[in-house]
Amino acid sequence: MAWSERQTAMLRAMGLRTWQAPTVPTVPAAVAVLSAVFAPDQAAAPVHVHVPDPAPIAVPIAAPKTLAMHVERAEYDSIRTLDWPALREAAAGCRACVLCESRKQTVFGAGHTQARWMIIGEAPGAQEDAEGEPFVGAAGQLLDSMLRALGLSRSDDGDPAKSVYIANTLKCRPPGNRNPAPEEMARCEPFLQRQIELLQPRIILAMGRFAVQALLRSSEPVGRLRGRVHRYQGVPLVVTYHPAYLLRNMADKAKAWDDLCLAADTMDTQQAVL
Repeated sequence: MAWSERQTAMLRAMGLRTWQAPTVPTVPAAVAVLSAVFAPDQAAAPVHVHVPDPAPIAVPIAAPKTLAMHVERAEYDSIRTLDWPALREAAAGCRACVLCESRKQTVFGAGHTQARWMIIGEAPGAQEDAEGEPFVGAAGQLLDSMLRALGLSRSDDGDPAKSVYIANTLKCRPPGNRNPAPEEMARCEPFLQRQIELLQPRIILAMGRFAVQALLRSSEPVGRLRGRVHRYQGVPLVVTYHPAYLLRNMADKAKAWDDLCLAADTMDTQQAVL
């Protein structure tokens, strides 16, 4: 098969190389195509890559509850009335859990506040804690390459249709980059809920296990939830791997590429309807 221009750009941006057949390939030739997309140091491992159909069918699931049960309703109600500047200020001054004691600063979010794409990650790491912005360092560079392959940017002053807004499930870094505790996720959830309400994205890309847990209320691994379109309060949601995971598991870049294609095709379908 011949890769589309967008698919080729995605592969190159994610560090994969493409192979173009001069004619329509046979089944063995198609297998060779899928093997050839990996860098030489990865080619030895057998990898199976699924290329999604151009017009995927959404598979909705029940929308999650809007709030963890043990977070006070009054706390949530006070946050959900805030606009962007007030919400950022409230997050910066938040002392609702123990993470406030070890953070250097909160990592509120970054990008266009009218973007149609929303990317939600897990928790800040050391570099995010130091710089106050989500997805920096090597993982951030990989994410930016993935976004460029889609013609998207985290710029806050561009075209909303070509921009993203990025937020994390937690606004403060867990010490030693440990896993977030359920209480910490619950206390931070009203801030993420309000960010989604203010942004009103047309698609959400959930990156990593804890983002999936927060949004879909599912303990299923990412590998079982990816490959189909979920729904978060009516908004299409695609599950994929966190860029930091991809840096440690290079072969799964091809699966993340599948997820990006699925998200892009879902957006294209929405645009055609509109």
